Amino acid sequence: MLARTFGCVRVVFNDALHLRQEEYQTNGQTISSTELQKRLITQAKHTTERWWLAEVTNIALQQSIQDACLAFKNFFQSLKGQGTGRKVGFPRFKRKSNAQSFRLTRGGFKLRDNGKLYLAKVGDVKVQWSRELPSEASSVTVIQDAAGRYFVSFVCDVEPIEQPTLSDGVGIDLGITTFATLSTGEKLANPRILQRQLKKLRRLQQSLSRKVRGSVRYQIARKKVARLHARIKDTRTDFLHKLSTKLVRENQALVLEDLNVSGMVKNRKLARAISDVGWRQFRVLLESKSIRYGRNLQVISRWEPTSQRCSCCGQIGGKKPLNVRTWTCLHCGAEHDRDVNAAINIKACIERSRNAAGGHSEALNACVEQRRNARGGLQKTGSPAAADEARTRLEVEQLRLFAC
Repeated sequence: MLARTFGCVRVVFNDALHLRQEEYQTNGQTISSTELQKRLITQAKHTTERWWLAEVTNIALQQSIQDACLAFKNFFQSLKGQGTGRKVGFPRFKRKSNAQSFRLTRGGFKLRDNGKLYLAKVGDVKVQWSRELPSEASSVTVIQDAAGRYFVSFVCDVEPIEQPTLSDGVGIDLGITTFATLSTGEKLANPRILQRQLKKLRRLQQSLSRKVRGSVRYQIARKKVARLHARIKDTRTDFLHKLSTKLVRENQALVLEDLNVSGMVKNRKLARAISDVGWRQFRVLLESKSIRYGRNLQVISRWEPTSQRCSCCGQIGGKKPLNVRTWTCLHCGAEHDRDVNAAINIKACIERSRNAAGGHSEALNACVEQRRNARGGLQKTGSPAAADEARTRLEVEQLRLFAC
């Protein structure tokens, strides 16, 4: 019944995409969610081609159509530049070989006293619970990944976790050789999860490529590749979860640098290594946990010269290639570790920007005051020599303020 529900939900989703595309190309109009449910569920159940839709719960089919409409909405908003985050592509059809899922809202599921989960038209399902639900669930999503594993995910309301307020913060510099370098000097090594499994992954993928597509042996080899990918993903997620939780619990403020990951992965020599570390997922975890734990997470601009600026005197020493890991400041003579120095500058960027804003206004007010005084001196002084002296004094003061 789970496989049958997955298949019906997938068919309804694909029919919704196909119908909306056809209607838009023919009449230039879009179909509402209510009209799609009427055509693809209510009327389709009475046809000889889609009579088997009546065998599964109607709630899962309705949620599938809402997901299709939401996919089109996100796509059009992304084209207009109204969405947040990266660009959203055109909705794609679901495939049988990919991960499968369906969602049920209230009325479609129930938690039994014996720990089992009741799903509409499926029955009681034995669940191995990872934790207790914090509150009453509003919806449940049943997932089957490409490796053949089943999961249930609940949507619940959670309360913020109260943690003691900490005064100090930390700057985090992300890298490849060292996953994260903290402003305290601590370095967290990159586990290189994909790199450790790359030899085995190549062997399994070569074995898969030799099988006849669609055969029984092809499906067995495909599941082996999917299981290894799932293991790599779970190991990376576990590492990122533990590290993000540790940093959020120990620090009141966290400062990160905004990295252009989508642009960096275009480098064919570093694309696999950058994709393996999971910088984007790490930032998302920090953002969500900072809100839950009441912490302050700030992201600075990617154009800040954190690796070029000396953390002692504040002078910029110029751009340095990636193979330079330690350098000496030419202004103050301090020796710096490249990553530790960048992490300290990342932490200090917030305070520096505030001080720079205040200092800029003070310098601007002083410059205006000097200009007013010079103009007054020029008007009061009648001799050309005195006027030239006042004008020279004004230019010197302006150059001094500009140099500061």
